[in-house]
Amino acid sequence: MTPCNPLAIRVYWEDTDAGGVVFYANYLKFFERARTEWLRALGVEQSQLQAATGCIFVVSQVQLHYRASARLDDLLTVGVRTLQVGRASMELEQQAWRGDTLLAEGRVRVGCVNAVTMRPCRIPYSVAQLLDTSPLP
Repeated sequence: MTPCNPLAIRVYWEDTDAGGVVFYANYLKFFERARTEWLRALGVEQSQLQAATGCIFVVSQVQLHYRASARLDDLLTVGVRTLQVGRASMELEQQAWRGDTLLAEGRVRVGCVNAVTMRPCRIPYSVAQLLDTSPLP
């Protein structure tokens, strides 16, 4: 996968475990950062979205496959690709690479919910249009 708007992330001490490799749960943090920057690149600022519509995005499901280990000082490239957009959720593919080596890949389902009630709500039309037309590799 060639990620849309890939995000470069450097591995720091805080990202590693006692074995000197990136702690497995930190890939979820890397993926979250990449999704946030991907939305920002599409013109969706999540704080503004919440203020204007009352909607926020929440992760409802993650499936990850770890393929290789990243280590201190590695420079990773993390990307996002839209797989499916529904009325109140989207499914995304994400990958983390170190050069030509695929480190982790996964599918992430993100739901749109009302920030007060935490009940599902429709993805705002203006945002859904951006997601549907975001370039695929």
